[in-house]
Amino acid sequence: MSVLERIGTVASDYEHISKHVQPGPSIVVADAILKWYDIAPDDRPVEDDVRALAEVSLRQAARSGDLSLAGELGFAILHRCGESFYFLLISTWRNENELWETVWAKDGAKDDSFRPWQIEGTHRPTFCVWELAAVCHERVAWSDYLRSARDEAARQAYLATSYEGEA
Repeated sequence: MSVLERIGTVASDYEHISKHVQPGPSIVVADAILKWYDIAPDDRPVEDDVRALAEVSLRQAARSGDLSLAGELGFAILHRCGESFYFLLISTWRNENELWETVWAKDGAKDDSFRPWQIEGTHRPTFCVWELAAVCHERVAWSDYLRSARDEAARQAYLATSYEGEA
């Protein structure tokens, strides 16, 4: 059996579904501006109260110092995974061309807020296939910004562009 025959397998009972990426209004958190994306199946969109809780959690963490976003541009992805599990991915551009990420999660009714996602090991997950739809758009938008005059008009142009569609 070749290496290729042994690797990259997917569970036989896995059924891949489409999800929808829906941009929302940008939010200001501390001294940062984040574009907003909801990702969810069409028939189970992100609930308004969950989105509101995510925004409150971001603002509280910024005020307390648990989330440091000083003078940055970036985006947040609120991803509905399954029935009631959500990831909240906070990504900002640093050092000109690097995407930095903070990952939080909320697991159904047992979590009353979003909390940092703890994971062991050195090889860690980054973005899933659905989240990459928004991330790919943001990579292009940031590269366009880097090639621009990088003035206020360019920052407004960056904030004005977002992705909406199937993921």
